[in-house]
Amino acid sequence: MRFGFYKYQGTGNDFIIVDNRKLKIKLSTKQIAHLCQRHFGIGADGLMLLKNKKGLDFEMVYYNSDGKESTFCGNGSRCIVAFAKKLSVIKKSETTFLATDGIHTAKINGNVISMKMNDVKNIEVGRNYYLLNTGSPHYVKFTSGIEDADMISQGKNIRYNDRFKKEGVNVNLAEKNGKGIYVRTYERGVEDETLSCGTGVTATALAASIHGVSTSKNHSKILTQGGELTVRFHRGNHNTFTDIWLEGQAKFIFKGEIDI
Repeated sequence: MRFGFYKYQGTGNDFIIVDNRKLKIKLSTKQIAHLCQRHFGIGADGLMLLKNKKGLDFEMVYYNSDGKESTFCGNGSRCIVAFAKKLSVIKKSETTFLATDGIHTAKINGNVISMKMNDVKNIEVGRNYYLLNTGSPHYVKFTSGIEDADMISQGKNIRYNDRFKKEGVNVNLAEKNGKGIYVRTYERGVEDETLSCGTGVTATALAASIHGVSTSKNHSKILTQGGELTVRFHRGNHNTFTDIWLEGQAKFIFKGEIDI
């Protein structure tokens, strides 16, 4: 099977995107994992299919680099919005589309995509961690010296402990610096550190608000290895968050064709 693909990145989180509005592309778990493999495939943190959806602009179907369909991807969603705009699937500067966790709205301003995230109402506040779901489950820990931390080892220790090993969890280490909140993320499904994670950035911003280290009352600047993102939100009673927006650049890298 030969088909075309596009490559996009959002703060270094990179994705293969395929236009599947005609439903001609059918990929197995093994094929998706091969395409995402960086040495023998195209290379990416994940793969997305763009499909038609009645009443909405499109549907996003997301797969992690292990080839398995996954939960919501914040940076991936911003990239597929940029892709849909490039294809003229989106005619205006605002869009609504379907993802695995429901309908999302996004706003487009050039390369900057602002993604409305679902409300977050249940946050587990532990002795030294925060556990919350921002479309995907995230464990957030505030600590020091994370730039030199062994992210793979620490991420695996939490992701594969007795509580999380069955379903998995994404692990974020964070600390405040002069410019914002710096975060590093180990992603389940990728089973590695990624340069950025949109749902992890969102989770970290909300946890930072509870932790008392936000860069502002209703938003936080979040710094990742791949670049800077902004998370805007409204914090209500009992650590509930509404009107959450993830904002940052999403950029086209290249397009091509492949036989598989």
